[in-house]
Amino acid sequence: MYWQEENKKIDDVTRSDKVIDLSFKIDCRQIPTSHAWELSQALYAVLPWIKDEPEVGVHQIHGAASGNGWERPADGELIQLSKRTRMNLRVPVTRIDDAGKLVGKVLDVAGYSVSIGKMSSKAVEPFATIFARYVVVPEGLNEEDFLQWVVEGMQSRDIQARKLLCGIGHEFEANGETIQTRSLMIADLDKAASVALQEKGFGPHRHYGCGIFIPHKGIKAVGETEDKSHFTGIK
Repeated sequence: MYWQEENKKIDDVTRSDKVIDLSFKIDCRQIPTSHAWELSQALYAVLPWIKDEPEVGVHQIHGAASGNGWERPADGELIQLSKRTRMNLRVPVTRIDDAGKLVGKVLDVAGYSVSIGKMSSKAVEPFATIFARYVVVPEGLNEEDFLQWVVEGMQSRDIQARKLLCGIGHEFEANGETIQTRSLMIADLDKAASVALQEKGFGPHRHYGCGIFIPHKGIKAVGETEDKSHFTGIK
């Protein structure tokens, strides 16, 4: 954990005017846990412009989590998907109509058919606490070094990171490369910093689901939480 006291915040931002979150209903019964590269390639085949859009974030597909003992399967196994499962993209606002062309398509993701249904959208808002399931970890960094690397990376972008917590480590294969990641929560952000991090992300491989921040329950202080998340059941 990395923790500093509060400084002056910049709170005059209401939402991003650059990117937007899109959610697609999908029809797919199961998919491998390690499907990030395969999903990106399937999307490139239908929407080739994604390759040249660094602001696009392609979330990996996750099963519907609950508080009743559901756990994500181990790396290398299959995720069983429900009809509530969604495929989520973060795209520039100028690409909403282009991304909508996915509706009605069928993607081949690691040999599994993913039929794309209705699209909905949600603005990217300045939540004080944001969370990334996967942030690429440079080789050789332990947890403490990883957090310090994140802090320094934030500082290079004039972002004040005061409260950070990293969590579960994952690895997945992408075109023959093994990518090591950790989950990362950043709390007590001002609105400008929150939006900036959600727009640009952190680290490489956004098209593999890495470095993409979403709102999450935040920590005001040890033992005190603020429930402001509109993405629930994060695993």
